[in-house]
Amino acid sequence: MIPGSTQQPRGRIAVWTAVAGTVFIAAAAFWLSFTALADLARRSGVDESQAWAWPLIVDGIIVVATVSVVALAGQRAAWYPWLLLMAGAAVSVAANAIHAVVAADADVPSALAGSVAAVPPLVLLAITHLTVVLTRRFRGEPPTQTAELVSSAVEYLSPEAPAHLAPRELALRMKEDGMTNTAIARATGVHPSTVGRWLATPARASASEGGAL
Repeated sequence: MIPGSTQQPRGRIAVWTAVAGTVFIAAAAFWLSFTALADLARRSGVDESQAWAWPLIVDGIIVVATVSVVALAGQRAAWYPWLLLMAGAAVSVAANAIHAVVAADADVPSALAGSVAAVPPLVLLAITHLTVVLTRRFRGEPPTQTAELVSSAVEYLSPEAPAHLAPRELALRMKEDGMTNTAIARATGVHPSTVGRWLATPARASASEGGAL
């Protein structure tokens, strides 16, 4: 079994599970926040026929920024969606807390009502960050076999490699190290079918090269 072959599928499953969880939590947080913010807009004097647009603007930033943060994980451009995500979450947290305090029953403490209302957008931020961390972790780790093959190709093609090393001999050495015909073809600059012929008759190829020299 190739080292790391079981770890990679598990890593991908973890990433996809985290992404799916992020989408589910984002949808639930959006639904809860939408209801509260629409009611807050109505209480603030916005016409009832237009009140639904305000939560779409506030929470829409969070949804779009969340998708952008996951898509741009590890890239320099990710700072801008992160900024929008934090700003949108801050507005959503404040608005949800204000609505909870205004709409809560008289016997419910204001601090309790505000804290409960602030949980969904805060959890959304935390789960998004977790997903980005997992995405970076497993995007940045190439399979063990691939890393070894690339290292072998670099070693053979480096300036320190013997100048007299023929392409066929190079192909044979790469094959001994476990490289595929396609990888060998790319490294030596020939067609994969040529590599196949070299490897099928290595002895004859070496003999013909010796006679030609």
